[in-house]
Amino acid sequence: MRIDNQYAKFDWAGTAVTPAPLLSPRLLLLNADLADELGMALSEAQWRDITSGQQLMPDMQPFAQVYAGHQFGGFSPQLGDGRAMLLGEVVGPNGQRWDLHLKGAGKTPYSRFGDGRAVLRSSLREYLASEAMHHLGIATTRALALVGSKEPVYREQVEPGAGLLRAAHSHLRFGHFEFFYYSGKPEHIPTLLNYLIDTQWPDLSKDATGYAALFARVVEKTATLIAQWQLVGFCHGVLNTDNMSMLGLTLDYGPYGFLDAYDPDHICNHSDHAGRYAYDQQPAVGYWNLQRLAQSLSGVIEIEALQQALGSYEQQLMSTYSQGMRQKLGLTTWEDEDPALFRDMFALMAAQKVDYTCWFRRLAELAPSGAVPTNLQALLSDATAWSEWFVRYQTRLAQEGKTQAEKEQQMNAINPKYILRNHLAQQAIEQAEQGDMSEADTLLMLLARPFDEQPEFNAYAMPAPDWAETLSISCSS
Repeated sequence: MRIDNQYAKFDWAGTAVTPAPLLSPRLLLLNADLADELGMALSEAQWRDITSGQQLMPDMQPFAQVYAGHQFGGFSPQLGDGRAMLLGEVVGPNGQRWDLHLKGAGKTPYSRFGDGRAVLRSSLREYLASEAMHHLGIATTRALALVGSKEPVYREQVEPGAGLLRAAHSHLRFGHFEFFYYSGKPEHIPTLLNYLIDTQWPDLSKDATGYAALFARVVEKTATLIAQWQLVGFCHGVLNTDNMSMLGLTLDYGPYGFLDAYDPDHICNHSDHAGRYAYDQQPAVGYWNLQRLAQSLSGVIEIEALQQALGSYEQQLMSTYSQGMRQKLGLTTWEDEDPALFRDMFALMAAQKVDYTCWFRRLAELAPSGAVPTNLQALLSDATAWSEWFVRYQTRLAQEGKTQAEKEQQMNAINPKYILRNHLAQQAIEQAEQGDMSEADTLLMLLARPFDEQPEFNAYAMPAPDWAETLSISCSS
């Protein structure tokens, strides 16, 4: 492991800062597997001190990045790392570069009216969610370490403070390029593109042709990411352009949520009163955000190339989604009647508020012929309304020619049994705030193997209880 800080050399791209140490820190979680991947063989005391801002490793250069962003459709000309900072860029044993990003380290020049702190509630939510997404095979930032503190942090109420150290191959956002475009400093945009090419995509040339290929790659990765979100029923909640990753990573977990009862109009962020970032709006918002990025890059990439790349977004998203949905239903081939089969299924699921994750997992038990399994019927408020659909689906399964065992294996390999439901995260948070991390540990263990049966933990794979509907998740989460 070596530290090779390239971004901090761009003094025009942010500000050198110093972490403000948290009081009486305690190491709560450490991602030992990720630490090994980074080649960071540190003691628990060292992890605690770094994540709490108590000390830095040699050669670390804390740096708060500046960026802008379209937030809920309106442009904010200057945002930036307001409660976070880039500690350094680590090159692991395999040559892969990682940003180390510390959240909750105190005020920076971009904190605006904030205190620069993080609370345990939101920090643990991000830790759990990023690891859940990683093990579902969806691109994401990773959680490396979490510390708690006795230092009080004031939100809607007084909450315990925390520090979260996360890692990603890059934290560059759409908003970085928007800042320099709209602030009249477009000369810095090629430098950032060259940095991305040098550190992540060295196969691309550092010229107009390479920049066009880079944007096309961002479009492809964004489309794939959002299609994968839709397939697992994940809602981000705040898809502002400053929360969009140039690498197509799931970035900045706030008021996220996985679907419980299927509702295409589900809004996971209670601050999103107009439903701009509702579940079924995510694909369109992803495209809108890419258009904003294209505008910011229009000085270095030909308009025709930008339009061509944007034109591939829908096809890439729909191709990824349709292929994934066929796999979720145990299908391999494509038949003309499949889209209607999918649409009718979702209409019935929405009408009866069927649990999204349980539905696909239990559907694997349905054979190409015979009765509908009892535990699948248990998800339905009116099983008779499904009779025609089940006949069509079983007929379609019979066309595949798979054995029941083969079909179940395929479906169980893509349909998770365990997801991070809001009520499960809330229970872990409440215990953590009392100093008990056992529930968080259990969740991390389950979420690391989301497709395995693990029958002794079946209670974690049940539909959400009624009280879960009362949980309010907002931007402060």
